Amino acid sequence: MADNKSFIMPAHVGIIMDGNGRWAKKRGMPRPVGHTHGAQNFRTITRYISKQGVKILTLYAFSTENWKRPPEEVGALMKLFKQYLVEALTDFREDDIRLRFIGDRSAFDPQLRALIDETEELSASREGMVLNLAMNYGGRDELLRAVKLLCKEVQEGKADIDRLTQQDIQRCLYTAGEPDPDLIIRTGGEFRLSNFMLYQAAYSEFVSTEVLWPDFKPEDFDRAVEEFNRRSRRFGGV
Repeated sequence: MADNKSFIMPAHVGIIMDGNGRWAKKRGMPRPVGHTHGAQNFRTITRYISKQGVKILTLYAFSTENWKRPPEEVGALMKLFKQYLVEALTDFREDDIRLRFIGDRSAFDPQLRALIDETEELSASREGMVLNLAMNYGGRDELLRAVKLLCKEVQEGKADIDRLTQQDIQRCLYTAGEPDPDLIIRTGGEFRLSNFMLYQAAYSEFVSTEVLWPDFKPEDFDRAVEEFNRRSRRFGGV
């Protein structure tokens, strides 16, 4: 990674981890095999990024739309999530990574919800990179949740509808208290957000790579950050 004085490491990076199914199909394997390899790569990439000075990493693991996939694929993903969370109770401890989960947890079974709560609690005191895992997450669903929370505050007299601000919306998002992502990377070659951080991504730099997620390497991350550094971020100004 470049070390010149003008080089900027994005503080918050989001990654849309796409291409697991296509990776498996190219090799004549069932789609769940691709998810298994993607989960293994997730650990490698997370550890690498945590050592680069990134403060927050948000990974799109399972969207609100992913429930539409074949039941056997969804079942395999849930099994992987549980396996990961069991490992995460000791995993990342030496890396000083704090885990947070963003999304609607109510759709998960009680065992998975309990594992999510335990993992968050055990890592809460860590001071290294924050890892947001977006599970059963959707940008539109997040905005609807924020609207409902604000409507409730107005109904209860805790907020004045005429004085609501963008900051009020932000504090009702799953990412409340966190800066918006500077850089969003999508693997697999697609050029869309797929309902990922729709509010927060207003001025994020977007980089798409043809590399499928299981093949995404540290050097691919480095290339995305180098592309980020070539961008001119004006945030609507001149």
